[in-house]
Parts: sequence; C-alpha cells; structure tokens
Amino acid sequence: MTHDTVRDYRKSMKIALVITLIFLLVEIAGGLLSGSLALISDAGHMFSDVLSLLLSLGAMTLALQLPTKERTYGYHRGEIFAAFINSLLLIGVSTGILWEAYQRAVNPAPVQGGLMFIVACIGLVANLGVVILLHGSHNLNVRSAFLHVLGDTISSVAVIAAAAWITFTGQVIADPILSGIIAILIVISSVRILRETITILLQFTPQSVDFDAVIADMTSVKGVDGVHHVHLWSLCSDINVLDAHVYSCERDAEKIEQMKQEIKERLKKYRILHSTLEFECEECKDCAIVQHIKEHPG
Repeated sequence: MTHDTVRDYRKSMKIALVITLIFLLVEIAGGLLSGSLALISDAGHMFSDVLSLLLSLGAMTLALQLPTKERTYGYHRGEIFAAFINSLLLIGVSTGILWEAYQRAVNPAPVQGGLMFIVACIGLVANLGVVILLHGSHNLNVRSAFLHVLGDTISSVAVIAAAAWITFTGQVIADPILSGIIAILIVISSVRILRETITILLQFTPQSVDFDAVIADMTSVKGVDGVHHVHLWSLCSDINVLDAHVYSCERDAEKIEQMKQEIKERLKKYRILHSTLEFECEECKDCAIVQHIKEHPG
C-alpha cells in the first residue's frame, strides 16, 4: 500500500470520527430518554468506535514516519498493535452488553418504542455513511475500525426492528434479546481480527499466502536449483517479508542479479514487498546440520 492510499483512508477516518462522535451524543440522549437498553448498549459500542478510530488514525500516522537507525522498519507494527487493542476493546464492550441484556431480561424495564425507533433510524444512516467511507481496505487496522462500525450498523437495524416490535406489541423483552444477539456477533468478528493480529505479532506465515506456492515460484526461476532457510512473515497487514537462501550453480554475477530481480518480481503477487535473498553455490553448513537433526532426532 502506498502512502497516498494510506492518506486517503486517514481522511475518510477523520470524517468517520466526526460522524461517529456526533451520533454518540445523540444516541446517549435518546437511550436515556427512551429507556432503551439497545440504544444505551449501542452508545457504549459507539464509544468504542470513537476510540477505535482514534487508535487507527494514530497508528496510521505513525506508519508514515520514515525509518530511523533505532527503528529500521519504522512504525508499521503500530497499526497491528492498534488493531489488537481494538479487538480486545470490542470483546470487552460486547461482554458488558451481554451481561446488561441478561439483567434486563430478568427484570424488564419500560421502553419508549417510538423515540427508540427514530434514534435508531438516524443511527443507521450515520453508520451506513461511515461503512461506505471505510469499506474495501486490505489494511488490518482500517478493517478492525470498519468492523466496529459494521457492528453498529447491524445493531441499528436490530434496534429498529426491536423498536417496531415494542411499539406494536408492548413486549419489551425484544430489547435485551436483540442486544444479546448483536453482542455475540460482534465477539465472533472481534476474535477473527484478534487471531490475525496475533499471527502477525508472532511472525507466523501470513494466512493469505500459500507457502508452498511461494517456494514453487522461486524454484521455477531458470538457474535456481533450490531454496532453503525460508522465513516468511508479515511486517503489517499490507507488507509481507521474506528471507531465504537460494541455491544455484550459476557463477556469473550479472545472471545472478537477473535471477534475483525475477524472484523479487514474482514475490510481489504475494504482497512480499521486502525480501532478502542470499545466493549460494553449495549447501550451507547450518542447513545441513538442521537437516541431520531432523533425520536423526536422537
């Protein structure tokens, strides 16, 4: 992802932050006046959206900073850390909603369905606007913020349905039931993002990359006899990194450079934008030792 693309999303997220903050205040007022748990719960979720957007903006701003001698990769990992915090925050908020929904189910409270319906409709329009602004990014940080708002959008639809049901039937139990369902859906989405961030922080092979396909692409380059010591991980959601030893009997320096450039070009389709390739004309000793240990573990 280029810096221009990042800046585009920073502008979108600033607009989204303003919209979300304004509706947060509207929803708190509407929830208090109507007595709706669904609106109050959604306001809590909306507050987590505000924090999520602030964290995401801060992380993306840091990611634009140039690398230094002390921080040679810059601040790209900042976005992953922010996404990790956002996921934990969502799970915490959703757990609180589930508990409050249980309390309301046991001890139902009166709800003004009409006011609840009006506020939820305004919220749906606001959330749809933010969803459109953040939709389509492959950036994990933007996606985590997008999921926050998408959860609110689904919540608004559910609150509208609950408000209509309460207005026509008077059964206020619909309010905590729908709140609980929404909370469970949010937790499921949050756990998915949390798992992705942990995968990146622990430098596992990216889930979106077929490791065997990468090896096959590298070894199919003319002149390459094999690759080993391959380490593949993600610096952030947009940049994958690879280190590898390339075995080749080619002795011509110019041809080796051509092979290296062809490998790097093939790696781009896996979003491997940074690669370190060490060419060898014979198997390195430490590779042979590792292979011997695997074959003779005793």
